[in-house]
Amino acid sequence: MGAVTKIEIRDVRHVYQSDFSSVPALASVNLTVGDGEFVALLGPSGCGKSSLLRIVAELLRPTAGSVEIHSSTELGNGRPKTALVFQEYALFPWRTVLENVVFSLEMRGVPRDERLARARKVLGRVGLQGFSDAYPHQLSGGMRQRVGIARALAAQPEVLLMDEPFGALDAQTRTVLQEELLRVWESERKTVLYVTHSIDEAVYMSDRVVLLTARPGRIKAEYSVELPRPRTMEMRGWNAYTKLSFEIWGALREEVETAMSHE
Repeated sequence: MGAVTKIEIRDVRHVYQSDFSSVPALASVNLTVGDGEFVALLGPSGCGKSSLLRIVAELLRPTAGSVEIHSSTELGNGRPKTALVFQEYALFPWRTVLENVVFSLEMRGVPRDERLARARKVLGRVGLQGFSDAYPHQLSGGMRQRVGIARALAAQPEVLLMDEPFGALDAQTRTVLQEELLRVWESERKTVLYVTHSIDEAVYMSDRVVLLTARPGRIKAEYSVELPRPRTMEMRGWNAYTKLSFEIWGALREEVETAMSHE
């Protein structure tokens, strides 16, 4: 973990209320994420991983508890603390790649020359420098997701929140984008909170894996990933990698079975 705390999640609880039901999603979640740390959230379907991410992003108000993001920037400078990347591409189909990337910068009033320069720079980092004038429908799924990542990076967030960003992609494209994201992260060292269903993805990418229980989600265990960086594909064949993956699966399986029994 980074020496400086970036995210503090304190006793966060959340209940989804409707006229007919009350569904507890999260129960007393406490988590600290260090500055520059890459933390993966893992757990069975419906355990509240995405809800927790949206609470951190201030898109969802918790029923109880609090989240604090310690900013290293001066207040009032217009720079967002967080940027969120969804599994869905969420691109404007009538805008070009470049226009999609600069959208949030336009909304914040960033001068035109600055926002274009920033957008072109991040498009180069994700390997899309030759597609600035293309439209989303002209891109593959993997390329569209890279546009979403570029848009998040262009905002220069202190914290990058990622909700299964590669979950809808085929296995080969997913592997390539994992490597590209790690390459960008190595140069940027943003704090990342990353939701995934994949143990392999969590171990390969993160510094720490946080395992949530079946609903209502609470932290069951945390695992430090003691693998050197930069990560390589060869590490997936290491004994330490396999051992950690099986250890996590042993704990996760119990929660998956619990979640299935409650469906």
